[in-house]
Amino acid sequence: MKRFRLLPFLHFVVFLLPLAAQDNLRTQLFGEADRIMGEAKQKNADLYAPRSYARAMEYYREGEASLQRGNRLEDIRTNLQNSSAYFAKALDACKLGEVTLSSTMGARTDANSAGAPKFSAELWMKAEEQFKRAARSLEDGDINDARDKGKEAETTYRTSELEAIKANFLTPARELLNKAEEMDVRDTAPRTLKHSQDLVAQVEALLTQKRYDTDEARQRAQEAKYEAAHAIYLHQTIRSMQNEDKTFEDAMLADEAQFQRVAGALGVQARFDNGYNTPVSECLSALKEKEKSIAAGADKLVQAAEAIRQKENEVANLRQQVELMEKRLGTLTEAERQLQDAGKALERTLALKRQQEEVITQVSNAFTDAEGNVLRDNNNVIIRLYGLSFPVGRSAIEPEYYALLTKVQEAVKKFPNSNVTIEGHTDSQGSDDANQSLSEARAKAVAEYLMANMNVLIPINSQGYGESRPVASNDTPEGRAKNRRIDVLITPDGGGK
Repeated sequence: MKRFRLLPFLHFVVFLLPLAAQDNLRTQLFGEADRIMGEAKQKNADLYAPRSYARAMEYYREGEASLQRGNRLEDIRTNLQNSSAYFAKALDACKLGEVTLSSTMGARTDANSAGAPKFSAELWMKAEEQFKRAARSLEDGDINDARDKGKEAETTYRTSELEAIKANFLTPARELLNKAEEMDVRDTAPRTLKHSQDLVAQVEALLTQKRYDTDEARQRAQEAKYEAAHAIYLHQTIRSMQNEDKTFEDAMLADEAQFQRVAGALGVQARFDNGYNTPVSECLSALKEKEKSIAAGADKLVQAAEAIRQKENEVANLRQQVELMEKRLGTLTEAERQLQDAGKALERTLALKRQQEEVITQVSNAFTDAEGNVLRDNNNVIIRLYGLSFPVGRSAIEPEYYALLTKVQEAVKKFPNSNVTIEGHTDSQGSDDANQSLSEARAKAVAEYLMANMNVLIPINSQGYGESRPVASNDTPEGRAKNRRIDVLITPDGGGK
């Protein structure tokens, strides 16, 4: 009994409280600190004001530890008040940092999106350290020094971004070229190997000149990969022939056999006594004849389809005439009743439309401009979530976005008879396949989170579109930020677009 009295009072009380009551106590104590910490994270206070942010987190964690230990409420509140004060100080520094280091932050965002932490890790770490030094100078009140150091960081971020973009495009080709080097492909297929190397150099030059205009660079990078693989194949084939003491005649006969397979499918008997020119011309002529035959068949199909369409129109016209005659046979009272029913149906439709508009307005007002906006697409409602971000290359949902997704849940519940699809979108940086896979994974993660945390059974599907549906230009950081998004597509009452 004596041991029981020695327990700290708060720890004893918390121990006896149900879990729900404990959560409520924590919410009351940490509510303001959690709010201002969330705002600080959203404003990147850990980057713009690292010292103040670190002190704020120290006091916050001490407050959590004090609650776990069952310390006095006064001690916990003191820690949280100090934490909130430093978070507020960090937010004040953010306002100045957003002006002084805005271009640096833009370069950092672009480098991060390009995968610099993975593909250009050394330069990325150097730029991060330069950014920290600039932010510390800003906290010390030395704006000029902060601006100079921010410029250094910006240059390093841009360099790491370019290096990451090149690595993203050229890694497959470079890996094959390294393999070719180990296999001594230069001795057996030098021309094909050099062609691949030249294409790699062209891609590097194109990306240096226009790092965001990637279509031509992507195409040449794919060609570089193909030519490197082609060189390795030629090397292996030549080495195999040498090991088996095969001659040029053997190689030519093998090629002729492959060509004969194609020619046979076209009905051509290829002969190579005068080389390839004659059989190639014969195969091309056979292809043209097949194209003519296919075109003629297609024309007949079009004519048949047009005849069917005309017959269908005739049938539709006859049905319409029959309906008109049946209506004329009805009484005037029946016509009036039908008109009255039509008017009531119209009133119900208009009332439903007004109700839907009110719900859409409520949903729109629930989201801030930073979180997202609500759009109409015919009968569909789209919640475009600009405020939901993911770590680079990942699909995990971070806890700081749970509150935003709670708003999405409440919005979806306002359309109980709806179909919901979570659409994932990326910007144009990175490969098409990687962007498609990433958009699908992120959309699936959001859909699964919503279904797991909603008590209402509403079917939620997911779909990724990669970079194929931009809503802004990918040539600017702002445009790319808008294109990296999650769209919540709500189709009320199961209707279509």
